[in-house]
Amino acid sequence: MRICDIPSIIIPCLESILANEGLLIYPTETCYGLGCDATNPKALAKLLSYKKFRGSKPISIAVADKAMAEKYVEINEMAENLYENYLPGPITVISMNKGELVPPVVSAQGAVGVRYPDYPFILELIKEYGKPITATSANMSYKSAPYNIDQLLKDLPKKSLDLVDLILDAGTLPQNPPSTVLDTTMNQLSVLRQGKLEFENALIKNKKIEEKKTKLTEETIQLGKEFSDKYLKEDMPVVVALSGELGAGKTQFTKGIAQSLGVKEIVNSPTYTIINEYPYMRNGVEKVLAHMDTWRLENEELEKSGLIQHLEQRNIVIIEWADKFYQEIAALCDNMDIPMYKVVIKYISLEERNIEIYEA
Repeated sequence: MRICDIPSIIIPCLESILANEGLLIYPTETCYGLGCDATNPKALAKLLSYKKFRGSKPISIAVADKAMAEKYVEINEMAENLYENYLPGPITVISMNKGELVPPVVSAQGAVGVRYPDYPFILELIKEYGKPITATSANMSYKSAPYNIDQLLKDLPKKSLDLVDLILDAGTLPQNPPSTVLDTTMNQLSVLRQGKLEFENALIKNKKIEEKKTKLTEETIQLGKEFSDKYLKEDMPVVVALSGELGAGKTQFTKGIAQSLGVKEIVNSPTYTIINEYPYMRNGVEKVLAHMDTWRLENEELEKSGLIQHLEQRNIVIIEWADKFYQEIAALCDNMDIPMYKVVIKYISLEERNIEIYEA
């Protein structure tokens, strides 16, 4: 393994590493990423060995431009708009696989997360290599996003470090947040069926335990943390059903719950993975926080989603767009004697939200 400043490395050297199933750590506009040939199964297996436990989350890929993306994924009207108006930049665009790519860069639903990074050197490398590279962050699972190579090396176990062929050190990067994940696999939101009405009607019968207005993202996260501190401390399965429009703050509320439980990994939207799994320790025992999104699920898919398995394993499960399948989720909780909390997040203005929490 070598550590080099970017000016001292020429593109052909990096191409050789990628072509020979190598791993390299490289800078982006968000944080340091871990790169290998995204089309090479052996290289991907090596990357997974580096990352250790990752659950069911697929690995995103990075492309040099929209033309390269079109070789591997379907670009619909919504994705076209993102590529034309917002990229390159810190956005992961979720599109359907055309069949060239395989797991772990393809989700169980056939979707691929595509990054078009705003970092000229990396774009040049990918363009010259002619194929996409992986775009996962270079941290071990459950460690903080790496913005500095020295800190990254302190966090890496020797077995992971030994798998790296080259580190491109661009110094300390600006601490920008991870890329925003946007699902374009449907050109419009799923219709929420009768479940939304059932969800809202059920609130009348439930006890409201909290109502608060939040004006900043940080306040929504803090409310999620306070809720978890007060109500989610018992060693028992719980469902937290979240309802709110796109961008209302469901994932931010979940981040607060994760902070309360001691989750170390960055919490992201599970829209295209369906369920993200975040381990944490409680009373010396490793537990899992399951973060679920039903947006892309069809009627018959909820039973196969993994929800039942997580409840049987006595995990805390947070469900975004829970109103879409409210009747089914409520029946599961009743049959398995699992408590449910309902969180309703509503827009007041562009910045302000009204959040109501109910106990069934």
